[in-house]
Amino acid sequence: MTIIDLQLKAELLNVTGLIPNEEEEAYNWHFKIQCGNCKEITKNFVTINRIQGTQISGSRGDANLVMRCKYCKREGSASIVSKPIEYTDKNNGKFASILSIECRGLEPVEFEPRDGWRVVGTESQAKFDVDLTEGEWYDYDEDAGVETSVTEIKTQFVRAKHPATDKSSTKLSTEKK
Repeated sequence: MTIIDLQLKAELLNVTGLIPNEEEEAYNWHFKIQCGNCKEITKNFVTINRIQGTQISGSRGDANLVMRCKYCKREGSASIVSKPIEYTDKNNGKFASILSIECRGLEPVEFEPRDGWRVVGTESQAKFDVDLTEGEWYDYDEDAGVETSVTEIKTQFVRAKHPATDKSSTKLSTEKK
């Protein structure tokens, strides 16, 4: 069992608390996955939802993602083991863990943020729906009279000893710019 933290780095302007909006339903996380056996990487992004579970074959357990490698036919699984963690303006420009995933026989190697995120204006506390599909987001906080943005988004995966709250982790070579 390996715990992998998804870390995010971004420049936040006049907003804080970047997090998937889970007020109505759990966020669908989109990853490219690498087989732990043959190292083949999926061509398409795979969706993982922390609420949905799938039975692991030959086991009594379940996981948020169970998939068989198309090349070597080995089965791997992944489970999201933490709720999403806010990326705040205090982390501005630095990597910070936003999610922990327990992996068996596979690892995420690329993350694609899409629609369904939320931020809060630092001055007005106004909530904004954020679409990160284009890799950045811009808006105007009318209550505070300032521009708002989320830009320069980068992600990386790190091995962790404990889910998302542990500060000690080892960086993997999977940074996405």
